[in-house]
Amino acid sequence: MSIFSENIRLLRGKLGKTQRELSQQIEITPSRYSSYENGRSKPPVEILIKISRMFHVSIDLLLSIDLTKYSLEDMLKLPDNRIVLPVVVDQNGDESIEIVPQKASMGYLNGYSDPEYIESLQRISLPFLKNGKFRAFPADGDSMPPFKDGSFIIGKYMEGLNDLKSGNTYVFITLNDGITYKRLKSKNKNSITVSADNTFYEPYEIPFGEIVEVWQYASGIFPENF
Repeated sequence: MSIFSENIRLLRGKLGKTQRELSQQIEITPSRYSSYENGRSKPPVEILIKISRMFHVSIDLLLSIDLTKYSLEDMLKLPDNRIVLPVVVDQNGDESIEIVPQKASMGYLNGYSDPEYIESLQRISLPFLKNGKFRAFPADGDSMPPFKDGSFIIGKYMEGLNDLKSGNTYVFITLNDGITYKRLKSKNKNSITVSADNTFYEPYEIPFGEIVEVWQYASGIFPENF
């Protein structure tokens, strides 16, 4: 039996669903779905995409990683569920801080897991930021003073949502809103509630399923005095 077969059998068990129920969700016959779990056949690309979206697990992991060796509960909280974060090092082997420019902020959603895209970004080094992976994101608007257009938030990469603490500020990379910098108010069952420091803006919820990366505030870069 293939890794893929074992993985979808494991994931179905976690959901507590029957083969018939899942086959209906992806619009195939129960016998066809059963053949995938038993390793008798392999799904075409369009079915593989449906299975990936149904389980909220990337195709790469479904096909190549034995999911029994990892904590599914932690992995599934971020739909991208990467095991390795693409990083860039300098000629001495030290990690650099990649800068995501304003004009490329929406493109980050398409390239955040692509090592070639990350390597193409401009980089800086700040010796006082250690013990973690850091990245600089553009600020936008007036919701989080003193940050405004032209300034950057440097964030430290968070491995999962369990480590988030109410009251701290984070850069959230989300499917619908792209890059957003907000303060965490609370963690709910299936979402988080965030707020702006500018009280003109109302708090709002971000479903776990929309979050692809979280970076905790570590420092800031300002083009002028504030």
